[in-house]
Amino acid sequence: MLFSFIALSSCSRDDDPADNDFFAGTYNGSISYNDGSTSITKDNGSVFVTKIASGTKYNFRFSDGVPDLNGVQFEKQGDNTLVMVGSTATSYIRIDNANLKILYSVDGKTWTANCNR
Repeated sequence: MLFSFIALSSCSRDDDPADNDFFAGTYNGSISYNDGSTSITKDNGSVFVTKIASGTKYNFRFSDGVPDLNGVQFEKQGDNTLVMVGSTATSYIRIDNANLKILYSVDGKTWTANCNR
């Protein structure tokens, strides 16, 4: 049983969010959120990423009281990278099997993440 747990845990780090029909993985690193009245910054935060049933949309569950981002639509770029649909220089999310980069602003709220898996 312990071997199965270790095998499943280690395989999940190799999962590629761009190529899997189902994906769930935790990325660890710096995260932040600001909405004008609330400001949260953590150097050792985490983001739990899941691919939802549509196949092109993802949910991002942040640690430390940072509000979640849900239903963000992505498109595949290259072999192993997903980029948020509608990305601009000031608002983007990039994800691959090893890295998660977020700079996302909407309605006066800003999320950032620089995380690794």
